[in-house]
Amino acid sequence: MRILIVEDDEVLLEGLRAGLAIEGFVADAVETIEDARHAMEVVEYDAVVLDIALPDGSGLDLLHEWRRAGLVTPVLLLTARNAIRDRIDGLDRGADDYLGKPFDLDELAARIRAIGRRAKGVTSTTLMWRDVEIDIPLREVRRGSEPVMLSRREFAVLQILIEQPGRVFSRAQLEDRLYGWQEEVGSNAVEVHIHNLRAKLGRDLIETVRGEGYRVPSR
Repeated sequence: MRILIVEDDEVLLEGLRAGLAIEGFVADAVETIEDARHAMEVVEYDAVVLDIALPDGSGLDLLHEWRRAGLVTPVLLLTARNAIRDRIDGLDRGADDYLGKPFDLDELAARIRAIGRRAKGVTSTTLMWRDVEIDIPLREVRRGSEPVMLSRREFAVLQILIEQPGRVFSRAQLEDRLYGWQEEVGSNAVEVHIHNLRAKLGRDLIETVRGEGYRVPSR
């Protein structure tokens, strides 16, 4: 999942970005409402982690603005304002979840995964394609009865493709889901990940659609 973190505490912001990266997320980070608006215009995020008290305004107002504009990206409010009235107000303004500070990073990661699943209408925490099984929270993959070891980005590519079998993803679309702003992307990075997945899981796993990109067959 590629997520946007909107938080003005620089230490917490960097801790969140680094910690969620370990959990398998690609996390971009901004400190202001204005930067958050711009980020949402140029990147299609799977979820947003949003503070309420920001230097240039209220995260609640920004959330209300997004919802009025028809933005359906799931949003988790992460804030020190944790009274019942604050939680009710946040959820009524359009938040999908609400977590007070201080918080546990594992719980935050689980909640982000949960709102991501709900946004896609998915209830299971595992994905299946033929005899390939992906356990998303544990980031484990099996083919048949055999475990398969994947890197963080190989796992991410596999998850993206199997979540929507039959859909073709271009190299640019995959890069956009795999790498944040501050990460350097090699010119053939996606091709390397695809090659490695085929070597580990079989060449029948991923099809190349000439001139368009990659997909797993719909059946």
